[in-house]
Amino acid sequence: MDLSPKVIWKHFYSLTQIPRPSKVEDQIQEFMVNFGKGLGLETIKDETGNVIIKKPATPGMENRKGIILQGHLDMVPQANSDTPHDFEKDPIEAMIDGEWVTANGTTLGADNGMGVAASMAVLEATDIEHGPIEALFTCDEETGMTGAFGLQPGVLDGDILLNLDSEDEGELYVGCAGGEDVTATFTFKQDQIPAGHKAFNIAVTGLKGGHSGMDIVLGRGNANKLLFRFLKNTSRNMGVRVASIKGGSLRNAIPREAFAVITCPEDKVAEMKTYFDEYAEVAKAEFAATEPDMTFGLDATSEPAYVMDLEATARIINGVKACPNGVMRMSDSMPGLVETSVNLAVVTSDDNTVEVMCLMRSSVDSAKNSLGSMIESVFTLAGATVEFSGAYPGWKPNMDSAILKAMQDVYQKMYGNIPEIKAIHAGLECGLLGGVYPNWDMISCGPTIRFPHSPDEKVNIASVQKWWDFLLETLKNAPVK
Repeated sequence: MDLSPKVIWKHFYSLTQIPRPSKVEDQIQEFMVNFGKGLGLETIKDETGNVIIKKPATPGMENRKGIILQGHLDMVPQANSDTPHDFEKDPIEAMIDGEWVTANGTTLGADNGMGVAASMAVLEATDIEHGPIEALFTCDEETGMTGAFGLQPGVLDGDILLNLDSEDEGELYVGCAGGEDVTATFTFKQDQIPAGHKAFNIAVTGLKGGHSGMDIVLGRGNANKLLFRFLKNTSRNMGVRVASIKGGSLRNAIPREAFAVITCPEDKVAEMKTYFDEYAEVAKAEFAATEPDMTFGLDATSEPAYVMDLEATARIINGVKACPNGVMRMSDSMPGLVETSVNLAVVTSDDNTVEVMCLMRSSVDSAKNSLGSMIESVFTLAGATVEFSGAYPGWKPNMDSAILKAMQDVYQKMYGNIPEIKAIHAGLECGLLGGVYPNWDMISCGPTIRFPHSPDEKVNIASVQKWWDFLLETLKNAPVK
């Protein structure tokens, strides 16, 4: 790629060539350790899998506060159903599309590859001014913030954290939502296929999906909800039986696709097909603005080994159908910001269970807890067991921040306007990291990225140059000790 700034795009390309889905990060961790040692810099890999690289201040800048440049090494592995890609083995096929860099049918990994690449460029540079620099590359941010949870006190010396993991150039983020996982598990008995039943595959595909924090406010379709809406009516009125379900793949991605294998009494097949066509048209009309490429498929298939028993099927369908999904409340203090939401992310079955996975987010702990209680009530009434896990705190804004003031001044001098100060309805690692290092003054910034956590992910080329120039000037103007 012949793009500017070359120092960032060079490193970003190298990241696309290394498989790094969450929890499969040995290769990228080894790469980063070798990168740091190759520069002759102090390099640490902790027990959790975080990599820390330390670079001394340039001459004359020793009196500046130490800055930690922070990003996460893992990426969200999402691919279109017609794109064969093994995220544990295959490199990302990045490509230029007009003013953007995107990938061929998969997530790009700009979240958070751009932040990692920028940190690498700073570490490698010999022609920029900066105080003491520490680069913190955390592991497994996307599926549990494992690296942030595992970071130990006393390892890092800096006073300022620049989290390079937000997605709008010209905006400085000073707060984020906390989150928590909810898992509901149903059990069922295997029934024989009723006599005279025909088997079908159902597919809901072509939805945009996206980041369950950033994009939840856009009103996109949820493939699981759309599938279960169909199953509710046909199981109740047409004798349809459910054999298997596979919807969504990650808690933090809005589900783009959902599939089921069903059986239908032969004398109801015509009615079921007619209803399917009608339902598809209704759903497409409802989501015409947000999901123009949504498709529904109904195809005959071979008979499955079993169907779920009727009583459990009713409980599962009712539970998923009733589970809240989407934006629950907007923020009173920051117009346009989502306060509380939930993503009904994954519904999958195996031989005797159906697991439903949700991710709740909120900048208000009490609201998150209330939402969790609501979801627990729904699934408990439906006969499932419910577990909560992976809770992480939000990040409370500090409007008196010294680095915030410095970055506002730098941006205004460079570009003639003050950057927007915002909070984000997504889980940045700042909340957890600030708990380990409460002295840190924290800001998050980044280039413009659209549709992270989906195969439509893309990063704006011009914004990368602008963000890089701003980052360098920020380092040059870091507060003194």
